[in-house]
Parts: sequence; C-alpha cells; structure tokens
Amino acid sequence: MNGNAELLNFVFQNSQMGVETLEQLMEIAEEQSLKEYLKKEYDGYRSIHEEARELLHDNGMDEKGLNAFEKIRTYLMINMKTMTDQTSSNIAEMLIIGSNMGITDAIKKLRKYQGADKKILHLMERLKKFEEDNVEKLKEFL
Repeated sequence: MNGNAELLNFVFQNSQMGVETLEQLMEIAEEQSLKEYLKKEYDGYRSIHEEARELLHDNGMDEKGLNAFEKIRTYLMINMKTMTDQTSSNIAEMLIIGSNMGITDAIKKLRKYQGADKKILHLMERLKKFEEDNVEKLKEFL
C-alpha cells in the first residue's frame, strides 16, 4: 500500500471508530451536556469520515474499514467499561484515552509520509487537530 492509501485509510478507520464509538456512547451517557458534546464530536468524525471516503474514491483507492473483530472488540470493551460506571467522567476518560492513541498514531504517520499528497496530509492534520481539541474539551467532564 502506498503512503497516500495508508494515510487515507488510517483517517477512514480512525473516523469510523469515532463514529461507531460515539453512537454507542450517546445511548449510554446520562448527563445532557455530555450528550450534546458527544453529538458535536460525532458530527465532526462523520464529516472527516465522509471526506476520507471521497478522497479514497477520487484517487481510485479502496476503503479499508474496520474489520468485524475490531468492531466487536470495541463494542464489548465499551459495554464492560460502562457496565458499572456510566458517569460522564468515566465516558470522558475512555474517549480521552482513545483520542490520545489517535493523536499518537497520526503524528507517526505524518512523519512517515511527509511527501504524501497535500490534500491527504491536510485531512490527516485536520483529524489530529480535531482529536487534540476533543481531548481538551473532554477534560471538562472528568
């Protein structure tokens, strides 16, 4: 897989994970202000996900979405971590951990593929910045 395809598929998978995780957490969250924030975060991931899909198609690349195992594992992990603690603090902590992993991976990929297409690099930077902003906003719920 070339650098452009790897970067785009990383953005595609990362944003897909965000969309699917937030769909599940919006059902679990109890505090209205957290629910409202999760909806905004969800909308941001959806936007990035759609842009990644369009760039993949525009560049004649295949989408490499999350595999079934990843989806099931994430679903079960969220259920286990919220079974006894559905507080806003716990949900925010889970999302902060996930976003920090995404930020770390994004930085690594940006360094590895500095010569990639500028549109793709811009989308990767947008995702990284979005994740960084999410971490800061989620701290309010800890």
